[in-house]
Amino acid sequence: MRFSYQRETIRDIVCSTNAHPNAGQVFNLAKKLIPKISLGTVYRNLKQLEENGDLRSIYDGNIARYDRNTEPHNHLKCKKCGALVDVNVHDNDIRSDMKKKFQFTVDDIEMTIIGTCQKHTK
Repeated sequence: MRFSYQRETIRDIVCSTNAHPNAGQVFNLAKKLIPKISLGTVYRNLKQLEENGDLRSIYDGNIARYDRNTEPHNHLKCKKCGALVDVNVHDNDIRSDMKKKFQFTVDDIEMTIIGTCQKHTK
């Protein structure tokens, strides 16, 4: 993939946060740096960055959010504020349970655990 200032700017925006922004949020931040950038350009570049392994998408309902952490991991999602937090959950028990109960070999597990974050449990 050849160098693109727009793509690098988009990658830098996603990599500068742990907030897992969606394309609209990335677009709004990119617009401050590249005023003539289009939403379509943001979508195309996010897709290229994901295909290249630089970013990962996570689906929050039907909305793609982008993650700089491309290593296997899971997420906690606050149902009140929508925050997504990276967590590492050991999933070996899930793998063996699926094999025993359903004769299903698990290749990968993407799990989002939904609840309420500490900011909202007081």
